[in-house]
Amino acid sequence: MAYYSILDPFLRPLLILNPLLAVIIISFIISIVMLFVYKKLTDQSLLKRLKDEIKELQAEMKTLKDKPEKMMKVQKRMMETNSKYMMKSLKPNLFTIIPIIFIFGWLNANMAFYPLIANTQFSITAQFEEGTTGNIELIPPDGITVITALDQEILNDKAEWVLQGDAGTYTVEYKYNDDEFNHKLIVVDNFKDRRYAKPVLRAKDLGIKSDLKSITISNKRVIPFAKIPLIRDIPWVGNWGWLGTYILFSITFSIILRKRLKVY
Repeated sequence: MAYYSILDPFLRPLLILNPLLAVIIISFIISIVMLFVYKKLTDQSLLKRLKDEIKELQAEMKTLKDKPEKMMKVQKRMMETNSKYMMKSLKPNLFTIIPIIFIFGWLNANMAFYPLIANTQFSITAQFEEGTTGNIELIPPDGITVITALDQEILNDKAEWVLQGDAGTYTVEYKYNDDEFNHKLIVVDNFKDRRYAKPVLRAKDLGIKSDLKSITISNKRVIPFAKIPLIRDIPWVGNWGWLGTYILFSITFSIILRKRLKVY
């Protein structure tokens, strides 16, 4: 997309780093920028007063456990104060949400998967609805060699091709029954060039309505914690991609920075 060219000079150098380190740096930079914007666009004195009031009301509620009527009144005041605090503190998000969406879009297009490398074998898999039979043909562009047969029989609801090719951006075409469709394929010279085409395409992405469910290119997912022994074995966390890892460090940095810089 067009805005990628604006972000490339700032973010692309991070792609040569270890994925975990790159996500940590991005999380820290975004956290500190957002905190700076938040501090400048909010009345910190007011927010501090509201936060202190909430704490006082919470402490008062603990002393009113045997007085439900008074407790309800204090609870109502606390909810009103908390609502006012939330409204005041959420306003800066209106200024940061669009840049964050652009950055997330760039990260998803450059850091979610590893690229396909020139003259290294990779696969493309077509997945079909259960019980589908027949054949599907892949038509390779110049520069891409298909090692398996072009015309593949659908077995166990899928068909698969093994390919390799020179670095470049290609359009791969298919013929299946009465449908003809295509998708983009990117092959790069080395891992420093982290470009890749969308690895998983649903039938709606391909603009067809048939028994075909998806086309999957064998780009490997980027797992930032993959080389951290104590974390990679933790269910869910160890298999997180860039987004889950970003959220983890973003929340951590935000909590630490707010306390250190006394931001309310």
